[in-house]
Amino acid sequence: MILVTGATGSIGRHLVRELLERDLPVRAFVRDAAKGRALGCEFAVGDLDDLSSLATALKGVDRVFLNTGGVVPVDGEQPMVRQQRTAIDLAREAGVSQVVKLSVWQPGPGGKLSVGAHWAIERHLKESGPPWTILQPNAFMQNFLTGQAAFTMNGDLHGAYGDGRMSYIDCADIAACAARLLADGGGIGETYALSGPEALDHHTVAARLSATIGRTVRYVDHAPEEFASILTAQGVPAWFAADAAALYADTAAGQLAATTSAVRDLTGRDPRTFDEFLMANRDRLRAATHLGR
Repeated sequence: MILVTGATGSIGRHLVRELLERDLPVRAFVRDAAKGRALGCEFAVGDLDDLSSLATALKGVDRVFLNTGGVVPVDGEQPMVRQQRTAIDLAREAGVSQVVKLSVWQPGPGGKLSVGAHWAIERHLKESGPPWTILQPNAFMQNFLTGQAAFTMNGDLHGAYGDGRMSYIDCADIAACAARLLADGGGIGETYALSGPEALDHHTVAARLSATIGRTVRYVDHAPEEFASILTAQGVPAWFAADAAALYADTAAGQLAATTSAVRDLTGRDPRTFDEFLMANRDRLRAATHLGR
């Protein structure tokens, strides 16, 4: 039995489908029973802060896909770090043979926001968890559907990337890599950096979005400090805005521009291009409120 956390998210939905297509036993760990039923697999309702529900979900489980959100500290505590460490400990106690953890591109000690949080979780997994495999994807193409790519209400793309490029990856490709590893227990003790096939600057991203949705999308670049002020004016906590600006500066410096062969190595096919993603999601992009005029 494979337990999938984050099963209703951008990666989890694809992963559940991939595992079912392989005729593998899947259990989704969800907060909402209705969303669990919609996945078409066995599901357990619970929350990572409800240890009894997680322990129940782990019964009879052999492998776990660990993916949770939440990088904003609450009362000085980092929920994601605490939750995932606890999940790792419970998985070890349940005797699972593999945890496939979703991490981030280039995590590191003291890193801002999720970069540092995932490094701390990875360290805990390696030091005290069950056998592990780690996936470190670059930024998601799906961010352009959810609005997390910093679209403003006038439909332009704003950021502080400079001329820095990013090798965006489709969440379906991340899921395919995870499915391959979970299907046969491969990659134990390995870390895979996952990217799309090309690195794009955001002027190019905006031009391709424009061609897809049939209207002009501009990329408006800001200095990191200026962009932090914009985020703060929109209600984002000042410390969060400052950390986000620092990550933008890293992107501008080229730290997210590398491409890897990991998707092909794991799945036997090339990762989806940004143009392919845009065409497959053209109607959704046109309808997205953050792209509206």
